[in-house]
Amino acid sequence: MSVFTKIIKGEIPSYRIVENDRFYAFLDIFPLVKGHTLVVPKLEVDRFFDVPEDLLAEYLVFARPIAKALEHIFPCNRVGISVVGLEVPHAHMHLIPINSADDMNFARPKLKLSEAEFKEVQEKIRAEMSRH
Repeated sequence: MSVFTKIIKGEIPSYRIVENDRFYAFLDIFPLVKGHTLVVPKLEVDRFFDVPEDLLAEYLVFARPIAKALEHIFPCNRVGISVVGLEVPHAHMHLIPINSADDMNFARPKLKLSEAEFKEVQEKIRAEMSRH
């Protein structure tokens, strides 16, 4: 069982943004920038392009309102998408508010946010999503 499956099942706490019966979105606890969100299928699949076609087709549709909320909350030119998938063997997409390509450089130092800061970001994103 991957760490993401444990998060989805509630065995490991997370800052959940939104979920449905097929996907789960939550804040990355090692964010590159505030708002950095992970989107994962609830079906545990290691490689992104091994995700079954029906889920793959829904992935971006599920992620779009999250990305739109991030664009409204955080000053950015756009929300970048990254699929690296090396650190956890469970397909996942990073949604990252960016102003330049370097904002998605995973070799950069990660932000160290307090629990209060994570909760504030979580609440802002959820509130923005509930408006639409």
